[in-house]
Amino acid sequence: MRLGEADIQIIDGDRGKNYPSEFTQSGYCLFLSAKNVTSTGFSFDSKQFISKERDELLGKGKLQRNDVILTTRGTVGNVALYDESVPFDNVRINSGMVILRCNQEKVNPSFLYYTMKSKNVQGQIFQMRTGSAQPQLPISHLVNLEIDLPDLATQRAIATTLSALDDKIANNTKINHVLEQIAQAIFKSWFVDNVTDDWFYVNLGSVTTEIRTRVKEKELPVLSAVKTGNLVLSEDYFTKQVYSKDISKYIVVAPNNFAYNPARINIGSIGINDFDFTGCVSPVYVVFRTEPEYHHFFRFFIKSSNFQEEVRVRASGSVRQSLNYRDFALIEVIYPPIDVVRRFNSLYEPIHTMQRYLEEENTHLAAIRDALLPRLMSGELSAPALENIT
Repeated sequence: MRLGEADIQIIDGDRGKNYPSEFTQSGYCLFLSAKNVTSTGFSFDSKQFISKERDELLGKGKLQRNDVILTTRGTVGNVALYDESVPFDNVRINSGMVILRCNQEKVNPSFLYYTMKSKNVQGQIFQMRTGSAQPQLPISHLVNLEIDLPDLATQRAIATTLSALDDKIANNTKINHVLEQIAQAIFKSWFVDNVTDDWFYVNLGSVTTEIRTRVKEKELPVLSAVKTGNLVLSEDYFTKQVYSKDISKYIVVAPNNFAYNPARINIGSIGINDFDFTGCVSPVYVVFRTEPEYHHFFRFFIKSSNFQEEVRVRASGSVRQSLNYRDFALIEVIYPPIDVVRRFNSLYEPIHTMQRYLEEENTHLAAIRDALLPRLMSGELSAPALENIT
């Protein structure tokens, strides 16, 4: 069935004269940006709001509970479900999204959400995109999307099974967030609030070493620095290959070594290799190691406001700021003695171990969900079989 033939409204955002140009950090109505609708659903790390008065001036584009949101400009194909778990009652889409609103007597919103995330539908969306500099998905193309709509009971059964896996992933993510807050509080207490007179300032160049080892003939997984403070596997994180086929000139990154993108470090693209294997990064990156046992200290130092301010000041370039290792090495850090670092490590490492376990469990759960999805959508697994899975 074509999407345009289903009992699903496709609602565009308001693009008229009242479209907002100014936003606040808090307010009456959350105005979604591309940062809020990601490949894994909603993210509210960054938020912008409009007033009630501005909201009332706008026409279409206001969300109702159980609406499905699809990004249609820039990063095309990200999907989110506006269900009761979203902690905002007044939400609007921007002009780079559409709302898919189901007639819930015919279409289950959670089922539609998973359908839109399926490999089959995402493949169609990729083929339907127009434009190269800024890809777009016009509604005139979107209505031709082919989707499978079984009976409502089967839709609900499929959605319930997949939602159970997503609920477990979300719960693990919340636990990890709390663990991270605890670790940040410990770091601040030890290394910010209770610095003693026998500690001294050093330049990063005196306590880190730049690494320039090339991959050459080896086959290593490619990593990328993202704003979370970790390095991620590029092929898992991005929806398309963002690295060169020839990685012989890429730089080797051993476990517990750090890497950053000089042109993006000012927005947080620096991280530690938390994997238990060696990877590599683009030759434009800077890779460095710390002194033995100091990698956990640096894990938190690079997230500190002091470090971020130093990066902002030292990054050079009028059009696009960049920070090479030579300038990075001039940044000062108050350097704790090794015995203090070891005591901190003994507190933090059990927390870190639990975080890694939950992250790995989420990876496995997501793999199960993604493997089930096409089998459920195709009917290879039927509703009775789902009862045994759940």
